[in-house]
Amino acid sequence: MDLSEEERRLRSVLLRLPDTLPREGAFLSKRRIRQLHKAQRVARLASLDGAFDATLTTLRTQLAHPSEIVVDAISPILIPVKADSEESRVFRAATLAWSVPVSEGFGRRMRFLVRDQNNGKLIGVIGLTDPVFNLRPRDQWIRWSSADREERLVNVMDAFVLGALPPYSLLLGGKLVALLAASREVVRAFRTKYGDAKGVISKRWKDPRLVLLTTTSALGRSSLYNRLRIPGSIEYLTEVETDTVSDWYTQGFGHFHLSDHVFSQLQQVLARRGHPYADGNRFGDGPNWKLRVIRQAAEELGVPTGFLRHGIRRQVYVVPLAHNTVSFLRGKSKRPRYKTMSCDKIAEFWRDRWATPRAERHPAWRDWSPSQLTGPLRRLHAATKMQGA
Repeated sequence: MDLSEEERRLRSVLLRLPDTLPREGAFLSKRRIRQLHKAQRVARLASLDGAFDATLTTLRTQLAHPSEIVVDAISPILIPVKADSEESRVFRAATLAWSVPVSEGFGRRMRFLVRDQNNGKLIGVIGLTDPVFNLRPRDQWIRWSSADREERLVNVMDAFVLGALPPYSLLLGGKLVALLAASREVVRAFRTKYGDAKGVISKRWKDPRLVLLTTTSALGRSSLYNRLRIPGSIEYLTEVETDTVSDWYTQGFGHFHLSDHVFSQLQQVLARRGHPYADGNRFGDGPNWKLRVIRQAAEELGVPTGFLRHGIRRQVYVVPLAHNTVSFLRGKSKRPRYKTMSCDKIAEFWRDRWATPRAERHPAWRDWSPSQLTGPLRRLHAATKMQGA
């Protein structure tokens, strides 16, 4: 194998990766999963470089102080996020708080800020993107054919980020944000943005209706989504609620543990060989472009691709938005019969079911300070600068 010195070093890095990963099939603790993602999180903070202070200031101005919150009157509103806008800067700043770094999404993408209308502060964020083509639990639950999936996957979106920021998260605001992702307002926003669109790959005119959301828990098993439902309306389904799927977990494949630097080197391997994957991901090329780059470059370097099994098995949830979601996705129904609710109705249910009881049982939320979030971020960023030096 005729490799350059740089490629031989890269090959050695890939060959050592499996030794740093969990054993196959293990269910990991949340602490262990955070540790596995730490390098990725540090790299993201380091990439901000001189923009870190401004980003942190943006985040701090969005956070509510507990004294600004009236629990029984929390009133969420969804603010659509457009590219290269002030809202997009707020969205990126907010996701710095996540212990598992948030991706940018791919293909179709809808992002929302969730604000409290009473004080203008940020409750949380919602990010929806194109679903992966193959997701075994989802596909088994729907029981659709490959032709049905190819034709109707356009009616599905995946929630790549759902979450609340403190102090709202201390009041179980994450449940509110997750429910709002399935709201009537989101369904309408999808219809406005993507209705009557021409498929980039199929080149055919389509009439997409958002009837299903999927999401995966960031830290293995989820306490946030389990048994999350509004009777007769929104419900997050997984192994607890259904018996039609043998395994409601992803298989633990991915590439988050490869740094941006390593991925860039793999692209260069393909570029030197004139491979078309090296040119970058274009919309319509599919969501697995990075995996294809990594696999192809690994083949060029003579490295088995077992290092792509990172071992983190994430719990999968499906959120049907219509009474006849499955029938619609299998082509048996022509129109969805929606069971979504408005943001106001969702908030009313959430306040009575979760927020008010939580505030009464755990009054310590009132002692939270924004510095409890921004302080650790600043220290982590300072540590990355010291390492770089």
